Amino acid sequence: MASLLATGPQALAGAVELAVSSRSLLRGRSTHAQIIKSLYPLPLPSFLSNHLINMYAKLDLPSPAFLLLSLDPYPSVVSFTALISGAAQNNRPLLALNLFPLLLRSSVRPNDFTLPSLLKAAARLGCPLAGLQLHTFSLKSGLLSDVFVTSAAVDMYHKTGLISHARHLFDEMPHKNIVAWNAVMTNAILDGFPEAAMDAFIRLRLAAENPNEVSFCAFLNACASVEYFRLGSQLHSFIIRIGFDTNVSVGNALVDFYGKCSSVVEARQVFDSLVIKNDVSWCSVIVVHAQNAEEEEAFRLYLATRREGFIPTDFMISSLLTTCSGLSGLELGRSLHAVAVRSCIDGNIFVGSALVDMYGKCGSIEEAEQVFELMPERNFVTWNAMVGGYAAQGNASMALKVFDEMTRRDEVKPNYVTLVSVMSACARGGRLKEGMELFEEMEKRCGIKPRNEHYACVVDLLGRAGMEEKAYEIIKKMPMKPSVSVWGALLNACRIHGKEKLGRIAAEELFEIDPFDSGNHVLLSNIFASAGRWKESIEVRKEMKDVGIKKEPGCSWITWKNSVHVFQAKDTSHERNAEIQALLAELLQRMVAAGYTPDTRFALYELEDEEKESELYQHSEKLALAFGLICIPHGIAIRINKNLRVCGDCHQAIKFISGIVGREIIVRDNVRFHRFKDYQCSCGDYW
Repeated sequence: MASLLATGPQALAGAVELAVSSRSLLRGRSTHAQIIKSLYPLPLPSFLSNHLINMYAKLDLPSPAFLLLSLDPYPSVVSFTALISGAAQNNRPLLALNLFPLLLRSSVRPNDFTLPSLLKAAARLGCPLAGLQLHTFSLKSGLLSDVFVTSAAVDMYHKTGLISHARHLFDEMPHKNIVAWNAVMTNAILDGFPEAAMDAFIRLRLAAENPNEVSFCAFLNACASVEYFRLGSQLHSFIIRIGFDTNVSVGNALVDFYGKCSSVVEARQVFDSLVIKNDVSWCSVIVVHAQNAEEEEAFRLYLATRREGFIPTDFMISSLLTTCSGLSGLELGRSLHAVAVRSCIDGNIFVGSALVDMYGKCGSIEEAEQVFELMPERNFVTWNAMVGGYAAQGNASMALKVFDEMTRRDEVKPNYVTLVSVMSACARGGRLKEGMELFEEMEKRCGIKPRNEHYACVVDLLGRAGMEEKAYEIIKKMPMKPSVSVWGALLNACRIHGKEKLGRIAAEELFEIDPFDSGNHVLLSNIFASAGRWKESIEVRKEMKDVGIKKEPGCSWITWKNSVHVFQAKDTSHERNAEIQALLAELLQRMVAAGYTPDTRFALYELEDEEKESELYQHSEKLALAFGLICIPHGIAIRINKNLRVCGDCHQAIKFISGIVGREIIVRDNVRFHRFKDYQCSCGDYW
């Protein structure tokens, strides 16, 4: 005992608490060993036993904590509460609830700290029956009068789906503290009722209760979810007035709110004004720029976080990977994949799902497959990303295979996005029978009613098979108003098969829904031009000009050595233009010798044939391809992106070039991926 007294029991207890706060198991075990050495052969005092139990429980080591509890001849409520609280906090709700009967059998009376932890465990487990029993016990033991116990019960009822119980209990509370109000607001948002959260905040203020950072964050999240910009801005003014604008959590919530309301400037102003920035701050502002089509700034900020010494988080990396998907930035995505591996977050389900999605949308389906197969756990986002990757490639067989595996394993249920991807793959892969069967049985098989997106896939599916009239009959019988995607699918089918009359009907519907979309006018004009009906084609173009509709200029881009090279039609500004033109001339000779004939059907009819052909040779995707052939070594696939649909002549020309030069060429237009190899394209000449 002299050794213990020399060290000081309070000092040892402080060392144990330091181990908890620093989450250092090594420090905790060393202190435990020193305590045993100092006391031997005397028993462990209760207050030190409580500290050690709390340490092991908080550090998620329930076995040594339970052993210490069993060695105490007179365990106290403090010991049991420490173990229960640690289990609840470390996502061991079942262990926490199983300790409660043991506590009662030990003749220990739970207190106002024990029950909130137990109610939290019941909420985490999603077990309303256990929650009801704990509520009853709290009522009988008189502990329900404690505002923290009642607040925990309100939170438990919300999280276990007993919303009416939660509201009734909350309304009966004689004094509602800020914890109770926050429980109501945060759960209202989680349950999808942002207006209820806003209403609770207003009632909180009317009750003269002072909100805290949790209250402000909840209100801002509610405003963000429904994009109530004015209301959120008013709260921002109130936050500044009472001095909460320096709080980093509130600042992060403001950045997120302004970002979701598409107010990038305001979001950036809040971020820049934060005195203290944590990893959530950086993640929030990166996502703001990524979600508002400012991908380059998002990546610039990411590099700034690395310079500041922040370790990349799963949320940050998954958000940036989504940005790569939008940019088709395969090399950027690969770099982020390497960062995820180095940071040991590549096994995270959200990062893994984002990787599958990124590789699929960037056209590297093989790498998407590798990540998918290595994932220890998959959610519906993961499965949808894999199916969507195959759909973008037009690989119906693999999309159907993954879909069948998903439904057979029964890990997650397909949602409407899954079915859109599978049916889209069937349409692009020409699997009419499988696609129609899935559409007809989707409600019975998956419990999902067809939406506009599914009808668009069916129209595309039938259109590919040359069954435009049947597709039109299905559109007329739709239980909802057909969307742009439905009529657009029919118009494209009419373009492919030269159905001018039906194409005009689809185009007129599209003009009514979206009169300023240039793409629909161009498609209709091309249908008439393809049929040699130049008068109607010119009339459509004239209508566009009369109402002020301008066709978006086509451009293509290709990445080489960390630089993006952008080309527009007839572009001569590139520094290697002379080499590009020389290679195009050489390729044209070899293509003509192999049987290529320029497709001039869509060129202006006033031009002579030679002029039409000259126009076609200078299309942006051909310029980008020539640059890729000059720079990118043999054996590496050439990847080109285009903002518009690839034209018929370019599609035909790239097929020839792929065979002539023996290269794989991947073109991503605004509809799908085209993988050209050995004179063939993965789309089967339908896009």
